[in-house]
Amino acid sequence: MYTRRTPRSASGSGGLHRRTRIRAKTAAGLLATAALLVSACSSGSATTSAASAAAEAALVELPQATPAALTSYYGQKPAWRGCGVPGFECATLKAPLDYARPSSGDVRLALTRKKATGPGKRLGSLLVNPGGPGGSAIGYVQAYAGIGYPAEVRARYDMVAVDPRGVARSEPVKCLDGPDMDTYTQTDSTPDDGKETDGLVAAYRTFAEGCGADSPRLLRHVSTVEAARDMDIVRAVLGDEKLNYVGASYGTFLGATYAGLFPDRAGRLVLDGAMDPSLPARRLNLEQTAGFETAFRSFAKDCARQTDCPLGGKGTSLERVGENLKAFFAKLDRRPVPTGDADGRRLTESLATTGVIAAMYDEGSWEQLREALTSAMKENDGSGLLVLSDGYYERDADGAYSNLMFANAAVNCLDLPASFDTPDEVSRALPEFEKASPVFGKGLAWAALNCAYWPVQATGEPHRIEAKGAAPIVVVGTTRDPATPYRWAKALAGQLSSARLLTYEGDGHTAYGRGSSCIDRTINAYLLRGTPPTDGKRCS
Repeated sequence: MYTRRTPRSASGSGGLHRRTRIRAKTAAGLLATAALLVSACSSGSATTSAASAAAEAALVELPQATPAALTSYYGQKPAWRGCGVPGFECATLKAPLDYARPSSGDVRLALTRKKATGPGKRLGSLLVNPGGPGGSAIGYVQAYAGIGYPAEVRARYDMVAVDPRGVARSEPVKCLDGPDMDTYTQTDSTPDDGKETDGLVAAYRTFAEGCGADSPRLLRHVSTVEAARDMDIVRAVLGDEKLNYVGASYGTFLGATYAGLFPDRAGRLVLDGAMDPSLPARRLNLEQTAGFETAFRSFAKDCARQTDCPLGGKGTSLERVGENLKAFFAKLDRRPVPTGDADGRRLTESLATTGVIAAMYDEGSWEQLREALTSAMKENDGSGLLVLSDGYYERDADGAYSNLMFANAAVNCLDLPASFDTPDEVSRALPEFEKASPVFGKGLAWAALNCAYWPVQATGEPHRIEAKGAAPIVVVGTTRDPATPYRWAKALAGQLSSARLLTYEGDGHTAYGRGSSCIDRTINAYLLRGTPPTDGKRCS
């Protein structure tokens, strides 16, 4: 499942995403990160049954008193030090690896902050998380939020980030080296026969075995619930009575989980690009597939108005644009095109699909996508789509990958049981997924198989989050969001007892800092003055 959000560098034009900001997931990438975050169901009745069970289950609030076994963690004094980024300090904290057995060992959490600059009274710390799961919150706050959030917010809050356990600087999960990841991301993720299906399954197994070999203990303890409990330790160590927080994409699930566990400690929470925790995995994946189709249709409509659209001239129907893209993918499946890559990679169907899906995250990438498609389709040059794909996977010029995809799979596969258990189950579900998205449905369905081979069993289940007694929580939804469909924002707002739903009528993934003055003013008023919007407020 793709719910990540990538920050835009501070030097870019306004917004919270950088140009190749996208981290979605795609067919092969789907491979690594795919629709994970979800629960198993192999038939329609099973899906209905799981969803019904989730409607009855709710996240249980933890006792308000800190357990004696955790007091040493809550009483830590961070040793702040410079960390090579002007204006920022860094520190390391400890949290119990296993909250059920705090004496069994620790996990180290990396933390950074930039102190409030003033003027005005300091409001405490503002913890931010860009999503993923697997996105580095430290990288996000140092590259963008800590210097690119509205000046009035940075003036009043210490900007703070902690990389969740298993992510980036906080004991990162490791799975494959660069060359093996190159092989993995190029695996055919839309198998046409038994041999190709076996190849895809083998790739999933290799990925999972690599994670299990390199991070055996940690893999059992990277759940969202544990990461949310870690945030409460961070809150206490920072000296804040309540947690103030802005979470995007998957970060909304993390923030909502915190509110459900600690409603009395939830301060001003903004959940932007919201997820619905009550859905089982297959349902989440299916609805996200439909979300990418919605985003693609917006892109197709825009493309068909341009003189340089490689998928059809002016007046081309949306259906024809989609058919032309599918035909291009099919051509790549038969014969990948050159990219000029130093490591000899060619543009495969899987890498091209990743690049296209990546560009769906922000309409600001549509021009770049048109140019990349034109080069690949008309000039036999796949370098542009490879750049988009590499940006999604966080692959650098030296062929090294960040741990984003590793952590993404680790968290998702632990949070919910797998969408599918066998290739046969995927095959039976293909018509449903291809109906949801004629362009991406097949690849996204097969991507949802990866958790079936995970080395540890899921510990989570679908559930509602109510957070009864919490202060007002702002839930933000974008009407044509590809990765977190708008209906998820409405669903989460309907579960949280104190939610205020704020709607952005537009394209792209998440809304804060993307150019809507209405959205930004509304969220700033909430963060600075504690004034939540009227429930149901809409912006464009």
